[in-house]
Amino acid sequence: MKADKIIIAGGSGFLGKALTKTFLQKGIEVIILSRKAIPEDFVKTVVWDGRTIGEWAENLNGSSALINLTGRSVNCRYTERHRAEIIDSRTLSTRVLGKAISQCPSPPRIWLNASTATIYKHSYDHPNDEETGVMDSSPAGRDRFSVEVAKAWEKELYFAHTAKTHKVALRISIVLGLQKGSAYDIMHTLVQRGLGGHMGNGRQVISWIHVDDFCRAVQWILSKPSPANAYNLASPGALTNRNFMEIFRKVSGRSFGLPAPHFLLEIAAFFMRTETELILKSRYVSPGRLLSEGFIFQYPDIESALTNLRNKKVD
Repeated sequence: MKADKIIIAGGSGFLGKALTKTFLQKGIEVIILSRKAIPEDFVKTVVWDGRTIGEWAENLNGSSALINLTGRSVNCRYTERHRAEIIDSRTLSTRVLGKAISQCPSPPRIWLNASTATIYKHSYDHPNDEETGVMDSSPAGRDRFSVEVAKAWEKELYFAHTAKTHKVALRISIVLGLQKGSAYDIMHTLVQRGLGGHMGNGRQVISWIHVDDFCRAVQWILSKPSPANAYNLASPGALTNRNFMEIFRKVSGRSFGLPAPHFLLEIAAFFMRTETELILKSRYVSPGRLLSEGFIFQYPDIESALTNLRNKKVD
C-alpha cells in the first residue's frame, strides 16, 4: 500500500486504534479526527464536531486516504433520543466529510466509510454477498431502524460530490479483538461465568472477522487502484450462534454453558439498557468481493480466531 498520510475520522475507538497501530508500524502518518483531544504522543489528534467544516478540514489536503469510522454506539436502548444520536452521528459526519473533500485543492485518492453488515436482511439460510445480498429489514430480525440507519449512512456517502476521490462503503461485521467492552470481551466473560450457551433459538447466524484480518482487509482495499464501491468485511466462516458458543466454550476450556431463551434475553437487555436485536438478528454475510479478488484470510474459521485471541489474552 502506497500511502504517506491517512486521516481517520472517529479514530479513537477500537477499530481506529487497531488501524492506527497497523499504519504507524508501516511508517505511515496518521491523523485522527476526534470530538475530544486524545493524550497520545505518537499520533496527531485534531478536534472536530463531526457536523461542521472547520480548521480540521485542512488536514485532508494532500492526504492519501480518508477512513471514516464515526458513529455513536448502538449498544443502547433505542429511545427517541438515542435513535437520533445514532443516525445523526453517522449521516452528518459523512455529509460534512464529503463537503470538505469537495472543497479540498488536493483531496485524498480514496475514502473508506464505515457501514454495517446489518444492512442485509435477516436470514438463516441465504448468505448475503455484495452482488446478490438483499438489503431490507424483516419482522423476524426486528431490525427496521438498524437497516434504515445503514441505508441512510451509505446514501450520504454515495451522494457526496467527490469527483476526484473514490468512495467505498465498508459493511463491517462483528470484529473480534481484545478491546475491553468488545464483543469478544463480553462473550469471554459470559463463558467464564458458565453463561456461554446458545442465545434465543441459537439458529441466528453470526458473521464476524478477526481484528487483524479487518486491518489487513482495509489495507488490501487501499492498495487497489480501482476498488469496488462496497466490501463486506466478514470472514468466510459465518456460523450459527449455537455453534459459535459451542466452539467458544471449547477454546476456553468450558464444557457447559447455560443457554439464554428469548424471554430472559429481553429481561437482561432491559436492565443492561441494550436491545436484543444485537444478539438475535441473523446476519449471514459473505465476503464475496474480498474472496473473488484473492484476499487470503489469516483467520478464516472461528476456532483459529478464538484460539489466537485466547493466547494473546493469556500473554
